[in-house]
Amino acid sequence: MSLIKVANLTFSHDGSYDNIFENVSFQIDTDWKLGFTGRNGRGKTTFLHLLLGKYEYSGHISANVSFEYFPFQVANKEDHTIDVIGGIYPDYLQWELLRELSYLELSEDILYRPFSSLSNGEQTKVMLAALFLKENSFLLIDEPTNHLDLKARKLVSRYLKSKSGFILVSHDRAFLDNCVDHILSINKTNVDIQKGNFSDWRENKRRQDNFELAENEKLKKDIKRLSESAKRTGDWSHEVEKTKNGTTNSGSKVDKGYVGHKAAKMMKRSKSLENRRQSAVDEKSKLLKNIESSDSLKLDQLAYHKTRLAELENVSIYYGDTVIFQPVSFTIEQGDRIALLGKNGSGKSSMIKLICGEDIPYTGTFRKGSQLQISYVSQDTSHLHGNLTDYAAGNRIDESLFKAILRKLDFTRVQFEKDISAFSGGQKKKVLIAKSLCEQAHLHVWDEPLNFIDVISRIQIEELLLEYAPTILFVEHDSEFCRNIATKTVEL
Repeated sequence: MSLIKVANLTFSHDGSYDNIFENVSFQIDTDWKLGFTGRNGRGKTTFLHLLLGKYEYSGHISANVSFEYFPFQVANKEDHTIDVIGGIYPDYLQWELLRELSYLELSEDILYRPFSSLSNGEQTKVMLAALFLKENSFLLIDEPTNHLDLKARKLVSRYLKSKSGFILVSHDRAFLDNCVDHILSINKTNVDIQKGNFSDWRENKRRQDNFELAENEKLKKDIKRLSESAKRTGDWSHEVEKTKNGTTNSGSKVDKGYVGHKAAKMMKRSKSLENRRQSAVDEKSKLLKNIESSDSLKLDQLAYHKTRLAELENVSIYYGDTVIFQPVSFTIEQGDRIALLGKNGSGKSSMIKLICGEDIPYTGTFRKGSQLQISYVSQDTSHLHGNLTDYAAGNRIDESLFKAILRKLDFTRVQFEKDISAFSGGQKKKVLIAKSLCEQAHLHVWDEPLNFIDVISRIQIEELLLEYAPTILFVEHDSEFCRNIATKTVEL
């Protein structure tokens, strides 16, 4: 066991006015299985790069371990997998490598295939196995689940649970719960570490937020009451002071010493009330700083003139002469929330493209309602560039509504001035979802919409779909999201 010590860390990107980290200090035990959470754009990947020494910063980071980053950059993906592993860790022992691959249910023959021929999920598993072979290293695992299907997520989660000494960035709640024992969270104003899994952290956060909200309401009432009391007492003191030069009802002179003493006593009380009020104001100012805003989203889906929007009967999709999946039959009815399931490479994206009207070769019967309008969210965000105003205009959506949705998804106004290509992966995905929510459609079709998206925004999207119950067909590997949202599942 050793410690990674972070002291007074301050960092901002070149040309940025905002510090991502400001005088941040904390310690990490190198034996921890550390889950790393925070809203998109808060600096999770940036912090991993700071540990790797990629950026200059002020403050101190000290550690007695070397850091290894996932995903590892493979220079030539045409190399055989065994050569890629040799590039990651030249000193590996064959039997140890085969042991790690077996834990991840990978066969030895993949070592002698070109790395490019492996699926994204297989590439993820190979890189993790190779990195965990390194001794005296602390792994920085950045969103490994984005290329893993449901089965692979469970397997990799089980694998990580058997390991120690890593930071894991993931927004998949079930995945984090199964394999971490501490949570590092980047909040609005600080960085916090807690023992336990993600659900433990979330429950503690909920309790703290509720306590602060209740305390805030109590202090608001106290401040109002103390302000009124201080003003009332001050007014009385002033009125009493004015009677010093008068006379009593009997015509005798007022005892100025007594009146002055009484006025001073009341003024002292007024100042005491004002001090208590100021103390309450100071206390109140410390609250609510880390409460995350998650305003409700809205969706107004167009009503279709028929109950049935589409029907597929014994549909199979082909790549050349190869059948991608066995014949499948299902209907899309109004109000359905259909989860399209299947392992990576099973044809889910091809099925979605077929339904959206792309020219995909298939057999069987596919019927789609006339004049059916579909809003599509793709997996890919690489095409996004330019500013948000031009993007809204180019897609013929209401700019003010589009930006209002992004604000609810935790975009700052400063973000609106940046080029979309500079956004984080999660922020780019939010752009596609916000666009989809602005579009007039009878059916929403979303292909892995939650990749890179933070947990709070995932919950916002869940609540939106449950409240407005739109007709939607989606592919998603977040098991909790599927369980909460799907009214029907179709497995390829």
